[in-house]
Amino acid sequence: MISLAGVTRAFRDGDREVPVLCGVDLAVAAGELVAIMGGSGSGKSTLLYVAGGLDAGFGGEVQVAGTRLRGRSPAQLAALRNEKIGFVFQAFNLVSGLPALDNVILPGLLRRGAAEPRAKLRVRGLAALERVGLADKAHLDPARLSGGERQRVAIARALLARPAVLLADEPTGNLDAQTGADVIALFEELARAGAAVLVVTHEERVSRAAGRVLTLHQGRLS
Repeated sequence: MISLAGVTRAFRDGDREVPVLCGVDLAVAAGELVAIMGGSGSGKSTLLYVAGGLDAGFGGEVQVAGTRLRGRSPAQLAALRNEKIGFVFQAFNLVSGLPALDNVILPGLLRRGAAEPRAKLRVRGLAALERVGLADKAHLDPARLSGGERQRVAIARALLARPAVLLADEPTGNLDAQTGADVIALFEELARAGAAVLVVTHEERVSRAAGRVLTLHQGRLS
């Protein structure tokens, strides 16, 4: 479901080009939970953004859910993410001014050509919030939620599309021990149901649940 072959990525720092990914090869199958560990600044988030079609400036080849990312237009990549990929961002990326439930169902409302009725989306959105223990806070603006609660709303949003691929960036970093354990169990459940789950993290509690643990160091996976 996720395939990276010889992937490179570098960024400009003034007149200097700084390599971040240096020939990364990675394959994550349906039903697999893979954790990538590495220090701060090791390129974990960059790898995740490349895999999710959010960073098109890479070299090499990337395929996700049967789609080759190189050469796809921004609109095509956005449609792929909306239909096949669930994202859990480290910074949450919630929309201020929208209640938690509306944040969860927003991707469904934006789906082109296949949008579900709002009432049906709200039912599924509430079910997603229930799965992360926040159904009772569906009406609250993200500003009124704690960091851990905002993270759980972001996870519920990723679950809404029943994604074939789930990409998560430090998903338990803002969660207490019990809530973090519940979220990890949810990721395991998604993998057992056939999703390809890729998590970048520095936390051992995530890596202990993964079927495979890889380390990103100096731009390479091992």
